[in-house]
Amino acid sequence: MTTDLFLNIDAASINWARAQFALTAIYHWLFVPLTLGLAVIMGIAETCWYRTRNTFWRDTAQFWQRLFGINFAMGVATGIILEFEFGTNWSNYSWFVGDIFGAPLAIEGIVAFFMESTFVAVMYFGWKKVSPGFHLASTWLTGLGATISAWWILVANAWMQNPVGCEFNPDTMRNEMVDFFAVALSPFAIGKFCHTVISAWIIGAVFVVAVSCWYLMKRREERLAVESIKIAVVVGLIASLGAAFTGHVSGQQVAKAQPMKLAAMEALYNGGYDQGLTAIAWVNPFCQPDYEHMESAPLKIDMPYALSIMATNDPHGFVPGINDILNGYTRPDGSREPSMDEKIARGRLAISTLAEYRKLKQENGGKPLLSTHLTILKENMPYFGYGYVKDKKDVVPYVPVNFWAFRIMVGLGCLFILYFVVMVFLSFRIPYLSIIVRRLLATIGILPETMADSHGMTGLPAWHYWVAIALVPLAYIASESGWLVAEFGRQPWTIQDMLPTWVAVSDINGASVALTFFLFLFLFTLMLAVEISILLKQIKRGPEYTEK
Repeated sequence: MTTDLFLNIDAASINWARAQFALTAIYHWLFVPLTLGLAVIMGIAETCWYRTRNTFWRDTAQFWQRLFGINFAMGVATGIILEFEFGTNWSNYSWFVGDIFGAPLAIEGIVAFFMESTFVAVMYFGWKKVSPGFHLASTWLTGLGATISAWWILVANAWMQNPVGCEFNPDTMRNEMVDFFAVALSPFAIGKFCHTVISAWIIGAVFVVAVSCWYLMKRREERLAVESIKIAVVVGLIASLGAAFTGHVSGQQVAKAQPMKLAAMEALYNGGYDQGLTAIAWVNPFCQPDYEHMESAPLKIDMPYALSIMATNDPHGFVPGINDILNGYTRPDGSREPSMDEKIARGRLAISTLAEYRKLKQENGGKPLLSTHLTILKENMPYFGYGYVKDKKDVVPYVPVNFWAFRIMVGLGCLFILYFVVMVFLSFRIPYLSIIVRRLLATIGILPETMADSHGMTGLPAWHYWVAIALVPLAYIASESGWLVAEFGRQPWTIQDMLPTWVAVSDINGASVALTFFLFLFLFTLMLAVEISILLKQIKRGPEYTEK
């Protein structure tokens, strides 16, 4: 980690390193949520078999486990590459915070990955070799291992968004962990984990409903389809409501730790009290808005007080906008948030003080010094990363991506809540209320008249099945949109307020990173195509039924 004010790393290297990591992360997240979601579905199905000893449930569990295994293998492959990129493309980052960031990743590899790898073997090959209870435990522990794996990875990511539990050591030039539990159990990490995993359950539920609806449309595997839909829609409804709640919690945490991200999500140029949540506004998706000279986004329609409630739990709460954060503002408690120019100046003071301290230490034979330098450094270290910023506009994320991705995620989340509510009523025999809803749906043409007083799923019009299938890509779009908000929203920081991207990257040739970018693009696209092909073949093949 250099203390030079501005690094002379090729801009192409920075852009290609970012692009390669984004490519790997996006492809990796195509596989992970289905793994986490199917783990719940197959666990419930096998629990039904354990309780009833009905071989139908065993066959159902084995069918979903087969699809789980195909997806699981692809996720592991992309995840390993993702972690290697920290060392190859982001060596300054790895040096600066490796003591902290490496800890949760090491635990994930040693504990969670070995746990899921062990029990996944029992789940697939132990049906006739272990007791039913042990096999059921192995199935749930496989899913739990995948979830614990996600926990530690999200702990690492949450620390990048809100670095806690660490101190900078000027003698080693590294940030060092001083409180493991502050890192592992930070509110930001808990909120991110809950929201991410619950959203993955939505994808698993949507996938299961879609496959089941395809079977109903083809008039085959009808019992498996109907019973799987019943499980999936309950999981999906609980997860959709849970995602809305945890999303609200995450929004409040972002408002405290990353106010610039929230301002970009809302295209909030000038903040204040009594802020409304933007329902829709015209934000040009192809260019950064001229936020310095605009009061607000054009054609803005908002929900009064909703943003203040989301950010502060107070309808009259104060929410800063982009210009407030750039120019400095006074908080409701009377304290003052420094302007970006002040933060940049203090960051540069921290960098120059660190350089002087290290020079004096070298002149003193390498012995640590107790000097005013350490006092100055400690006072200004919270702004260290700003010292590498040349223009204060660089700390403003790309507003169009954050604004539109956030609305896509929230809009599709509301759609899933509505969809699963309807599907729950169509799937279960809920006395009176279910019949009323069915008759209402039949009256407005959503259900055929013959189903107004029935409880079956096989008589639905064909377009219902196509809707279920169409929701699969929409679920992935919603999930990826959430990650776009999380990662684009904290730009230009690899670590919030601590390390910008152009300082964290390795000093390597941009052409070599570009070459591996296209190699990974080809490899990951091929892997995705292979997975989809195998999944479709297995779905077309269907479950393998055993004799009672």
